[in-house]
Amino acid sequence: MNAKPNIDMLEATRLTREGRLAEALAILQGGLPSSQPSPASSNARGNEGPRRERPAARIIDMVPPSSRGAAWTSPKFNFPHMAPDGPDGSAGGLSQPQMPEALRGFLDRMGQPGSLAGFDGLVGPGPVRAPAPLPDGARFEERTFANEAGSRTYRLYIPSGYTGQPVPLVVMLHGCTQSPDDFAAGTRMNELAEEQTFLVAYPGQAQSANVSKCWNWFNAADQQRDRGEPSLIAGITRQIMHALSVEPGRVYVAGLSAGGAAAAIMGSVYPDLYAAIGVHSGLACGAARDMPSAFAAMRQGGAPRHRGAEQLVPTIVFHGDRDTTVSPVNGDQVIAQSKASSDLRSTVSRGQAPGGISYTRTVECDDSGHPMLEHWVLHGAGHAWSGGSPSGSYTEPKGPDASREMMRFFLEHPKARAASRS
Repeated sequence: MNAKPNIDMLEATRLTREGRLAEALAILQGGLPSSQPSPASSNARGNEGPRRERPAARIIDMVPPSSRGAAWTSPKFNFPHMAPDGPDGSAGGLSQPQMPEALRGFLDRMGQPGSLAGFDGLVGPGPVRAPAPLPDGARFEERTFANEAGSRTYRLYIPSGYTGQPVPLVVMLHGCTQSPDDFAAGTRMNELAEEQTFLVAYPGQAQSANVSKCWNWFNAADQQRDRGEPSLIAGITRQIMHALSVEPGRVYVAGLSAGGAAAAIMGSVYPDLYAAIGVHSGLACGAARDMPSAFAAMRQGGAPRHRGAEQLVPTIVFHGDRDTTVSPVNGDQVIAQSKASSDLRSTVSRGQAPGGISYTRTVECDDSGHPMLEHWVLHGAGHAWSGGSPSGSYTEPKGPDASREMMRFFLEHPKARAASRS
């Protein structure tokens, strides 16, 4: 395939996912130059002029199989982005019979395994870089956990300062198209673990479970305790707690994007296991229950059907206010869900990171003045890990250091009792 068709297909795919079917179909039929800029496209950096950038990867790319072992398919039965909202504010949809035949064929081809190869910048991985050398005495191991829901490999960072003494454990959940190694490089959490001496686990989503390696936060079956992917993540956590010396009550979970949504689920359904959670550019537990509601929640927020834990879950949220992949309103909903019915006092402060990105930080404290919730709104930032390294994908190096701030928040919140290891 020559360069021109590749560009056309990339543009058609992007327009399709933005709901601009007529333009996508025109490109497929050769009637619209792919070089024509889209009015809806935006510069991820916000203030660097009109230079057009490749479209960022979307969270959702395929519909999960309806039965075990079935194939993933393109989301062709209902696209919230593809029709105006209804009069009651609900997301509009487009049924398959309404979709032009040529476009349906294109989406069907996109749904076939391996068909995304070559669509760099759409769902492709970031550039492959050699892993950074480990400090003397540190280990970055690959392990596997399996249960009735399946199996997942994960990477475990053991810092050189660990000699068997009890240390905290942080579980890090990557976003779509990422890998444990990529996420470790981008967040620099291993460097922080080496500095402060704690364990870091990076569960890896299997491509057989999601073609774009997204955690399936939008599936109702993957939002329940001891079921589906939550059982696998919790199982990985407990496996580490059995194998190594983890400090009682100092187990935490955090994630980016789809991984952030998965972290919110883990905090809601395993409040006994995780002392606090970190959600970066993610969504609340139960914000979606299927593919159509996932698109709607990403665009305009979703009303979480899951009521969350009965008690407050200490939570720190980071979200860019120019995130066009997951609407910033979702950060508000994560905080609201974690807060439950607690009566807290809010303090708002503003600042600017050394890299230049300004932020608004809202801290909610209990009656004793102890911070229980933190919400960082990053002004001008998009869908990327704040303060991360360009060595990984989906990072914004100019923002405040989300990894360091999350660890500071986590260590302020030990649980009174050790989490169950059963």
